[in-house]
Amino acid sequence: MFTMANPVPLPAPDERVARLDPKLLTSLRDHVHHALRSAILSGRFAADERLNERHLAEQLGVSTTPIKEALRQLEAEGLVETLARRGVIIRFNANWAEETILARAALEAMIARLAAKRINQDAKCALEHTLVRMRTANSNAAADDLIELNETFHDQIHVASECRYLAKMIERQRFYDASIRRIIHMDPSERANALGEHSDIAAAIISGDSDQAEKAMRDHVMRSGNSYLSRIFSKREEMR
Repeated sequence: MFTMANPVPLPAPDERVARLDPKLLTSLRDHVHHALRSAILSGRFAADERLNERHLAEQLGVSTTPIKEALRQLEAEGLVETLARRGVIIRFNANWAEETILARAALEAMIARLAAKRINQDAKCALEHTLVRMRTANSNAAADDLIELNETFHDQIHVASECRYLAKMIERQRFYDASIRRIIHMDPSERANALGEHSDIAAAIISGDSDQAEKAMRDHVMRSGNSYLSRIFSKREEMR
């Protein structure tokens, strides 16, 4: 006589469909925007170069619609400009990049100073834990992990500082900071330098030394920023 095996229990109604990977939720426009922005910040386009929308669409394998939408975003960020009878022109150059680095150095330094004054014990432990993970990632030459941990490190300092106004100001530069990190973290010597600087920053903040925290953060941002400038803009006359 045939005996039915014990039936496999059905999943709960809210578990039958797997949760989507957040990476898949990014729109085509956002993918195009990210690709073009990365190319611009990596120095693949010259200042004042005219962008051909149809050519870009062919290169990326998309229609011109997401290209136009992405270019509007890039214009709002100041990286390109639409001119009558000339079209879309690259506005990113060495001076533009240098000003952004100076602005970030000033903001991050002030945030680090306030973090040294306001950080609590839980935030200290979190910062130390992130630093341990950064050392491991550096030992394994895991550049992508280091880039992600770098952002976590700075975010933890922002939270510890309890800054609202300054944090909102620096949020506008997040896209630029991530691009700089990706370019310079491909270099092993740069990763080692950054790890040492992050260690100094964390030590100053955790010990409550606001003066040293401010200085260490400013020096770190300026050095890494200058490294980026030298890699992207090889002609020294562009870096007046």
